[in-house]
Amino acid sequence: MSSSQDADSDASPLNVWPGTAYPLGATYDGAGTNFSVFSEVATGVDLCLLAKDGSETRVPLDEVDGYVWHAYLPTITPGQRYGFRVHGPFEPERGLRCDPSKLLLDPYGKAFDGRFVNNPSLYTYGLDSLGHTMAGVVINPFFDWGNDRPPNRPYHETVIYEAHVKGMTMTHPDVPPELRGTYAGLAHPAIISHLQKLGVTAIELMPVHQFFHDHVLTDQGLRNYWGYNSIGYLAPHNQYSARPRGDAAVAEFKAMVRAMHAAGIEVILDVVYNHTGEGNHLGPTLSLRGIDNAAYYRLDEADPAHYRDYTGTGNSLNVRHPHTLQLIMDSLRYWILDMHVDGFRFDLAATLARELHDVDRLSAFFDLVHQDPVVSQVKLIAEPWDVGEGGYQVGNFPSLWTEWNGKYRDTVRDYWRGEPATLGEFASRLTGSSDLYESTGRRPGASINFITAHDGFTLRDLVSYNEKHNEANGEDNRDGESHNRSWNCGVEGPTDDPAIETLRARQQRNLLATLILSQGTPMLAHGDEIGRTQLGNNNVYCQDSPLAWMDWSLVNRNADLLAFTQRAIALRTAHPVFRRRRFLIAGPSDSGQREIAWFTPAGTEMTTADWDSGFGKSLAVLLDGDGIVEPGPRGERVTDDSFLLCFNAHDEPIDFALPPVEFGRGWTVALDCSTPTGAADANYEVPARGESTEPATLSVPGRCLLVLRRTDTQPPTLTTHDNEF
Repeated sequence: MSSSQDADSDASPLNVWPGTAYPLGATYDGAGTNFSVFSEVATGVDLCLLAKDGSETRVPLDEVDGYVWHAYLPTITPGQRYGFRVHGPFEPERGLRCDPSKLLLDPYGKAFDGRFVNNPSLYTYGLDSLGHTMAGVVINPFFDWGNDRPPNRPYHETVIYEAHVKGMTMTHPDVPPELRGTYAGLAHPAIISHLQKLGVTAIELMPVHQFFHDHVLTDQGLRNYWGYNSIGYLAPHNQYSARPRGDAAVAEFKAMVRAMHAAGIEVILDVVYNHTGEGNHLGPTLSLRGIDNAAYYRLDEADPAHYRDYTGTGNSLNVRHPHTLQLIMDSLRYWILDMHVDGFRFDLAATLARELHDVDRLSAFFDLVHQDPVVSQVKLIAEPWDVGEGGYQVGNFPSLWTEWNGKYRDTVRDYWRGEPATLGEFASRLTGSSDLYESTGRRPGASINFITAHDGFTLRDLVSYNEKHNEANGEDNRDGESHNRSWNCGVEGPTDDPAIETLRARQQRNLLATLILSQGTPMLAHGDEIGRTQLGNNNVYCQDSPLAWMDWSLVNRNADLLAFTQRAIALRTAHPVFRRRRFLIAGPSDSGQREIAWFTPAGTEMTTADWDSGFGKSLAVLLDGDGIVEPGPRGERVTDDSFLLCFNAHDEPIDFALPPVEFGRGWTVALDCSTPTGAADANYEVPARGESTEPATLSVPGRCLLVLRRTDTQPPTLTTHDNEF
């Protein structure tokens, strides 16, 4: 053992035992700590124990089993800071980048302390990075979970709310200033109350794995706000902790999960296993690059000094290597078993399926997930694309997976902004996208429906801007998506024109109602329920500022929009007809009834010509609450009210004929997108359907979704038609 200074925990010479190769990382057992790290390329590995003054004690790891270097130190307890130094070849032209001058983060580190300092030592061979990089922290794994239990909510009963830990809490007036931007702030009763009143059942957190702030950004006074730059897959990001030193972030994160579960809210993590913050060949050496570059990263076979980049970030993890796969799977199990999270959204998930070059749904990663008794049982959500060739894979993931449905987003945006498109495509997205998911044995819940997400315009901006306005990002407005399928309603950006403001508000309600009442699993982006704006910036990844944070003053200013969103979610929650477990049956059931019928505004059932119309902007759909086929959770028959949804994306009012009398005689307004809160206009009456051959009609305002609920008790009989969608 070589020693420059004593470690924090003991001023006497350290007692070093052989320890074990598994589990990897630093594991405290109540008496001491086992340290273990994989490196196939290393010729030697030093464990570095860091003292409070920043000096280190180096402990050579002499025990090696299957390329795993390990030791047990009986005197090392939680709070001890540490890292590794890896000896071995430095031959970048061969993809070998060992450099013992670099203090390296443990890939299995469960907590990190300190911060990265922009210094040449992070980039230059032979310069010692001690003092300029973060350090791992031995954690205390013991936590009182009390009676915590996962909500285990099925997809068809799930409403997801995508949020950012810091952005969600930074301006809330009821969250104490010292808790804003933290896990504790997210667990504050004011935040949880907002989620409960809104009616969401799961919060999907943007990356909380420890991540790296690119120095290209920090040199400009910007930060990697979104966090898609992971450097530690088992550690909660320490800057989101009210006490960022030591291992406090771990307990604080667990307490947040416990509080969410107590409120009936699941916690889903957005995880970035496709690349790391070490970037391309010019990036810093922080962890995996210096431990075993060729094992952990996809190298260019023709030029191993460079990386295969399917992510647009400089590198891609090498999911063909067993230890890289092990790291991913161990990370997933840790967050489930130790941190009690309920699922994951996989960023650029197509990259994880690339074994050679093409995306392969039979890849080793999918095989491991499907056979894992822990990981296979939680929510698994794919962002089903990456930037590589053939990377757009919506609808192509295996049976356990759900997917962000980009086709749903595009179709619904186009419909409400009046773009020519077939109504058949819109109807398919509205009913769960069976064309994408049914053939793989999946159900409507596999379609994670969304209109907006962190990446792109907010809902308010979607109806306020035709063009992106990303000048604040310092890239001359070149970054971000240029084809947004947005419509500014006549004026770019802010306006005092009341007619345009009224139209924008209605368009927001149309999009929200369509999302919430579609079959599948809806996902809202945080702040859309109160009209959050980013002033036209559709790529605020580097904007850690009020531009990207949630402005809680909008709760009062846009109270009507919040009330509308609450009303729409409550309607979905109360009525199983909007949240079906199975795809709607296209033909008659055993009782002769159909579950769904489609009508033109004239009241006739849709024909093939109607479906294929490229200019059609209006249709109605009847959902029969008495025709639900699938049983309830205890095998009981499920019945519900029947609803008629009248969609009018035309700019003028259209008279909709009520369906024939066999479909129902009496109707009332359940949700009206033409009113600020969705409540029925007191002066608006739905005519009763009598025995007359003349159909009763009602006028649906231009650009409006009107939802009617059947009020008479006679169940409709939906007879089959050959032209049914």
